[in-house]
Amino acid sequence: MIHLIATLQIKPGSLPQIREAVMPCIEATRQEKGCISYDLHQSMTDENTLVFVERWTDRDSLAAHFTEPHLIAWRDAGEPFFLDRKIEIIHPERVEVL
Repeated sequence: MIHLIATLQIKPGSLPQIREAVMPCIEATRQEKGCISYDLHQSMTDENTLVFVERWTDRDSLAAHFTEPHLIAWRDAGEPFFLDRKIEIIHPERVEVL
């Protein structure tokens, strides 16, 4: 099993637009082969920080996720609202930072 932690800094006031854009992606991703869990959280101390916590059976399933139309649509729709992002893929033996 691997984990992906994606931390997003969003523009102030953009949370309603982000939520509208991301919900179809969340619902579709949870149905993907290899997805164990896919959850979005908002920081309790900074309302403009969002964190995806994902669990996948393997790196191949995660790689396939990156090509899914619903993820591409979410990235395109969310991009105008992102100020910064950090993606960490946590394997049992190492951490990838994208």
